[in-house]
Amino acid sequence: MRRHGTVGQKPAKKRQQRKPRGPRRSNAARAARPASSTLSDLQEQVSALTRELAEARKQLVNALEQQTATSEVLRLISSSPGELNPVFQTILADALQLCEAKFGFIFRYDDQTYKLMAHHGAVPEYVEMVRLALHPGPETVTGRIARTKQTVHVADVAASRGYAERVPLIVFAVETGGVRTILGVPMLKDNELVGAILIYRQEVRPFTDKQIELVQNFAAQAVIAIENTRLLNELRESLQQQTATSDVLKVISRSTFDLQTVLATLVESAVRLCEADGGHIVRPNEAGFFQSVANYGMPPEVMAELKRIPFKAGRDSVMGRALLERRVVQIVDAQTDPDYKLATAQKVGGYRSVLGVPLMREGAPIGGIALARYAVKPFTEKQIELVTTFADQAVIAIENVRLFDEIQDKSRQLAEASQHKSQFLANMSHELRTPLNAIIGVSEMLREDAEALKQDTEPLDRVLGAGRHLLALINDILDLSKIEAGRMELQLETFPLAPLIADVVKTIEPLAAKNANQVGVKCDGAIGTLHADQMRLRQALLNLMSNANKFTERGSIAIDARQGREDGRDWITLAVADTGIGMTPEQKGKLFQEFSQAEATTTRKYGGTGLGLAISKRFCQMMGGDIAVESEVGRGSTFTIRLPKIVDAPKEAAPIKADKLVG
Repeated sequence: MRRHGTVGQKPAKKRQQRKPRGPRRSNAARAARPASSTLSDLQEQVSALTRELAEARKQLVNALEQQTATSEVLRLISSSPGELNPVFQTILADALQLCEAKFGFIFRYDDQTYKLMAHHGAVPEYVEMVRLALHPGPETVTGRIARTKQTVHVADVAASRGYAERVPLIVFAVETGGVRTILGVPMLKDNELVGAILIYRQEVRPFTDKQIELVQNFAAQAVIAIENTRLLNELRESLQQQTATSDVLKVISRSTFDLQTVLATLVESAVRLCEADGGHIVRPNEAGFFQSVANYGMPPEVMAELKRIPFKAGRDSVMGRALLERRVVQIVDAQTDPDYKLATAQKVGGYRSVLGVPLMREGAPIGGIALARYAVKPFTEKQIELVTTFADQAVIAIENVRLFDEIQDKSRQLAEASQHKSQFLANMSHELRTPLNAIIGVSEMLREDAEALKQDTEPLDRVLGAGRHLLALINDILDLSKIEAGRMELQLETFPLAPLIADVVKTIEPLAAKNANQVGVKCDGAIGTLHADQMRLRQALLNLMSNANKFTERGSIAIDARQGREDGRDWITLAVADTGIGMTPEQKGKLFQEFSQAEATTTRKYGGTGLGLAISKRFCQMMGGDIAVESEVGRGSTFTIRLPKIVDAPKEAAPIKADKLVG
């Protein structure tokens, strides 16, 4: 391998490949140049390359630091949603380090006002001065940013016009803060100013384009953090409001008739979610004035004053204005409002911003919600909307209680009227039974005499039939009135079931023969005895058998008595089945209702009062059982009595409902 020669020598083969570096020197000139000069040139070239390499390395390090800082800020934004302070502090610290600045500030801008959000490296006096500068002058950096929405770069503050005109904030910055160079970058969202980043140097040294671009990038990240926080706060606020509304609705549903609990929950939720210091709800009293009925957060001395003064529609209070204008009313500062007259209450409470929301029903106010703050801080539209929702819920709760009270009063009146009716029927039944029994008794005697004398007994038979039918009707009415009045008593005893069934069958045999019906009996011998009210069971079974025979012609009627066990208890079922006319579902829905039959044509054709089934069902319910029915038009009906084999203490008969009658 051929090696290169000493410095200044060139390989012969590569001489033609070298590019010319300037005018060619003669061999003599080259020979006359000293070796030390050639070495010096080479050293200069090496130094230049070293400087370039150092500068490139520095730029690379700066780029890496900027990327790292950007990544750190973005990571912090994603990991700390809703927390602006740590994001702002990190942005400011990174900006100062990467831009070689001494100290800096981050501001929020809203409603033409700056608010200091973060600071780093500044002396306390300067921080306090900046904190109080909510509306900086037009010559200040923040003032120029607010006016132009553009980046402001001041190379030397001491040479600026603001300093020459002795603007206080600029003079303070130079003479107390030692400020010379300032960079101010706006934070923009949809071209609207939402804040600014300011960094300072205490020497005259302008920031580079790359440093300005870096701070602008940080400003964009700060806007992202602000927007994330805004959206998250709105989401949290919405969830809080939905949760509070749901909680209030739960309280309303659980405390339907406890209005005080509902109103207390409403005013507490309104105060907490609307960031108020206190609140109360007013309702009209007997005199028609409005007085406080529930409160939260209000000092006792304030409530004592408010309860002492009844509210009425007028302009002297926020509640009075809401009642007068029948809309939401807000007083930003009660101390400076010329029409506000509750000076004593306001002085005792010390509140400033107040909100009044009326409770409206059918266009008229039935109450109101009032909220108060000790500071001059207006309620937002969302907060007003929330209180309005609570007001609507309060109206619902008040209406629920009012309607419930009305229903209770009507029910009480109906119960009293029903009791009077039952008492009247019972008294009339007793009054009618006495002469009717005498008529029946005399008619029977006359019939016996006529029969002995072989005279015509047909007129007397008609009198006796009509009398006995009327007596049965009166007895049914008396039984029903006793049940409704709660005076029906059961006579519980132990008796064999089979003889009772046989007695009922024997009783209806003449009626069955008249309609050409066949009667069959099937009784489970294991039943043996039954402990119940024998007379009432006989009455119910006889009623079912009589009805089966009445609505069946040339058919069959069957009784099927069985014993079963359910829930550890013995039960008896007595099924009365016929092959008669049957019923539609609509007709079955009318059964067991007093003075009602399946339809009007049934009454005209077959007669009857419609009391028998209702009374029979009530008897069975009092003995702990029931009566069910299955029927099909043209194919007959089956009525089933179900009773415990051993009846305990009498049960109260349940109200008859048509949807529970079909078995």
